[in-house]
Amino acid sequence: MTASAPPPCPRAAGFAGWYGTAAILAAYALSSFGVLQSADRVYQALNLTGALGVAWVCWHKRTWQAFWLEAVWAAIALAALVRPLLP
Repeated sequence: MTASAPPPCPRAAGFAGWYGTAAILAAYALSSFGVLQSADRVYQALNLTGALGVAWVCWHKRTWQAFWLEAVWAAIALAALVRPLLP
């Protein structure tokens, strides 16, 4: 049985994937070196937008394990961002 090749990845998704990779790495580095704390909104925003960018590429390339990792990563970041806004 031959697996079908994933459809071509749109240029915008490729760009989003590279942005996502850079954003997640930046968040990790800034947190590791004490520039940002995990409770900082910038840290969570980098994780959220980064995970969404990488998830978009994974969706197009049909890389489901990585897609679900990034989807959960984004959900955690989103929950951390909205938590302080809840009563």
